[in-house]
Amino acid sequence: MKAFDLIGNTPLVLLEHYSTDKVKIFAKLESYNLGGSIKDRLGKHLIEHALAEGKIRSGDTIVEATAGNTGIGLAIVANHYNMNCVIFAPEGFSEEKMNIMKALGAEVRRTPRSEGMLGARQQAQTYSEEYGAYYINQFENEQNPQAYVHTLATEILEQCPGITHLIAGAGSGGTFTGIATVMKEHQVRNIIVEPEGSILAGGEAHAHDTEGIGVEKWPPFLKRDLIDDIKVISDQDAFTNVSGLALNEGILAGSSSGAALQAAIDVSKQIEQGHIVVIFPDGSDRYMSKNIFNYGGKDYE
Repeated sequence: MKAFDLIGNTPLVLLEHYSTDKVKIFAKLESYNLGGSIKDRLGKHLIEHALAEGKIRSGDTIVEATAGNTGIGLAIVANHYNMNCVIFAPEGFSEEKMNIMKALGAEVRRTPRSEGMLGARQQAQTYSEEYGAYYINQFENEQNPQAYVHTLATEILEQCPGITHLIAGAGSGGTFTGIATVMKEHQVRNIIVEPEGSILAGGEAHAHDTEGIGVEKWPPFLKRDLIDDIKVISDQDAFTNVSGLALNEGILAGSSSGAALQAAIDVSKQIEQGHIVVIFPDGSDRYMSKNIFNYGGKDYE
């Protein structure tokens, strides 16, 4: 086995503290991927598909806009295929992720926090046009959902054949779309998670502290007919669950996992029996500089 083979095949664990005899909550621990997050799967698929299509080759430069996890995955895969990696990331996201990308050899360029991810995407597009780099464009790349169809979705069905509910957050929307497309065929209810400040449920866009999920505009490949429900979770609930997971399960999860867990808890109170599978995209190790276990709302930085 090579280190590169550690992308995928992550464990699914029962959350004992949050489960009952009739309603069980399982967490898919994506922090066990090589680069520490679910986005390793995306980086691997998008680069390998572009290689197969002849859009890039060894020695080329790829460019992307990301809060960090996709950039980490891309940097790992770019190294594997001898490519250069340039990342545009808005200010305000965890410094650990920026430092990890740099350690992996990526060139990281910061963009104004006030411009959000849209601003970073615009700058990545401009860089691509000026320097001839291949723009990954995870937010509009139709291959994004495909990264999860034959890997993550298949793994979940094998690990939890009795799944009744899927709960996953939305950033680019690719993870949810890819898994939900498969789960629909198995009569699984698909529930999407977003923080307050994201717009999927019709709320107004504004800044939020839950990192890695949330959108400013509807992702082009997020199909509405795949969504059975949308759960909007407060930052406070997300971070409270981060601490709870550490204390009750020994799981060190990121804030998007805390938000997803809250959605699972809410669903568990609405059903009499079932197997809920919730996606935990990454771990808390890359958010320590932001005091993830001591969330203070307005003081959070």
